[in-house]
Amino acid sequence: MSAHSSAQSSDGLAPIPAQVRKNTWLLAITQAINGAGMQLVPTFGAIQVVMLLGNAAFAGLATSLLALAKKYIKQRYNKPGNVYLGVMSRLDAPVTGVVLLARNSKAARRLTAQFRSRSVQKTYWAMVEGPVRPAAGRLVDWLLRDKRHRRVCVAGPTVAGAQQAELSYERICLLEGASLLEITLHTGRKHQIRVQLAHRGHPIVGDVKYGSTRRFPAGIALHARQIRLLHPVRREQLTILADLPPYWRLPDLADWHG
Repeated sequence: MSAHSSAQSSDGLAPIPAQVRKNTWLLAITQAINGAGMQLVPTFGAIQVVMLLGNAAFAGLATSLLALAKKYIKQRYNKPGNVYLGVMSRLDAPVTGVVLLARNSKAARRLTAQFRSRSVQKTYWAMVEGPVRPAAGRLVDWLLRDKRHRRVCVAGPTVAGAQQAELSYERICLLEGASLLEITLHTGRKHQIRVQLAHRGHPIVGDVKYGSTRRFPAGIALHARQIRLLHPVRREQLTILADLPPYWRLPDLADWHG
């Protein structure tokens, strides 16, 4: 469900719209960015954040989105002691969209097995610079992490430490000087989408680290749109969808099949 509120938090910061879906086994929330204050909400790392979970707003200096989620569970269910949450998916700080958490170790083990077998489908939307052609395709590269400069680059398959990265994309529409893509990941390498598209001359809008020359209202124009997986116990197919932030300002996409 979507949770939206215009109420102010205790420290005067406006709440960030967020989604939360929860049951005994899973917690799925939207990693969001406060466009007004340009505040990023990483899955890990200390940051000043405000988030809506259900009908409750939490604000303040949190160690991570994970810490906020634990605070929500602890208060919502009056749980004593430490709260267990296992991070099943994570996003870079400037990226928005769905983050999946396991609420107990049994769910975490079973979900981890799904991710390792690549049976989980992760779909992203990205606004990139320039007209992407062809309109659909599959990108395969070898990526190498540069820890000194905190970047990832495309390398050859024989380079020590390089990992194969694969994704498929489909162009949703052409925009003014840009393209809107739907991307399906086949591997989960660090900065994979950002690097593979930038390598082909189509950096994600706002992603200065990888060559973008265009500004974006908050973070970068990359959004974890959807996760499809099996429920860890009931084995039912689950589809978790995260709405796009309003500042994307896209045309009417009602007819888009995705």
